[in-house]
Amino acid sequence: MKIGRNRLAPLVLALSAVLALGACASENPGSTSGETITIYSGRSEDLIAGLLETFTTETGIGVEVRYGDSAELAAQILEEGDNIRADVFFSQDAGALGALGNEGVLKALPSETLELVPPEYRSDAGVWVGVSGRGRVMAFDPEKVSELPKSYMDLTRPEWKGRIGIAPSNASFQAFVTAIRVLDGDEAASSFLDGMKLNAVLFEKNSQILQAVEDGVIELGLINHYYWFELAEETGVTDMRSEVAWFQAGDPGNLINVAGVGVLSDNPAANEFAKWLLGETAQKYFVEKTAEYSLIGLDPMYGIKPITEIEAPVFDLSDLATLSETLELIRKAGLL
Repeated sequence: MKIGRNRLAPLVLALSAVLALGACASENPGSTSGETITIYSGRSEDLIAGLLETFTTETGIGVEVRYGDSAELAAQILEEGDNIRADVFFSQDAGALGALGNEGVLKALPSETLELVPPEYRSDAGVWVGVSGRGRVMAFDPEKVSELPKSYMDLTRPEWKGRIGIAPSNASFQAFVTAIRVLDGDEAASSFLDGMKLNAVLFEKNSQILQAVEDGVIELGLINHYYWFELAEETGVTDMRSEVAWFQAGDPGNLINVAGVGVLSDNPAANEFAKWLLGETAQKYFVEKTAEYSLIGLDPMYGIKPITEIEAPVFDLSDLATLSETLELIRKAGLL
């Protein structure tokens, strides 16, 4: 379908080399209730600082934030052990939340919070909940691509050599490969990666892939949905060279990953924050400011296909926690 516009030790080992966090602390001094929560945020400051200020304005709860990479912050939380300094972990992806959930670090969330989102976007164990979604798509040049691939494995065929773009160092691509491992096995993932080594042009970022399609450098790229729709909104759909498409139903290439939160302390304000993120104010913010999917049913902007119409693979997103094994396969294929 297309639209015109057993445990976390391996993860800790994989991340220990980068655990010198480039994280920065930020404080919101606007508390009026005397309550404050500390958040370790894998979501960047430029994306959520305004949202956190609104939270404090509406609730009176102050916020102190440490920003960094989600996987690195998850490893930091484990390093802190019984002396965890954060009340909330706000992760860019489900994998880091799943890793902490597997370690028993996260507190059980109230059912009234969990039930605000569909089961596929929350922890089966009830210890984390997604708050916004983003989908994987194909951005392609309709003037050059007459027949779209039905499966991610189609892209390993010789006829795609030099025509496609991927970003192996990008966390979203790595989550996609992890989904392949979870759904189809390591052998399938290795076969796909070997095919990408032969066929793909490599980029650092999703935005670079999309621009390469727009410039005619490549014919198809694997990106997150919002890059295309934000550019289309900025430039106008009629001025877009590329279009967007999805793989066949249930394909790992249609992965919908989530940003989400888990609670690390018994501070009641932490649970209040988790629930607030699933209220109308925060959900509108994700839809309007980050072009992500609302997980409580708000309509998307920019002509984005509704999340309920995407035939994404269904599995426990906590299983995206096995990042270290994915990185090993990507390195073995010579893509990192």
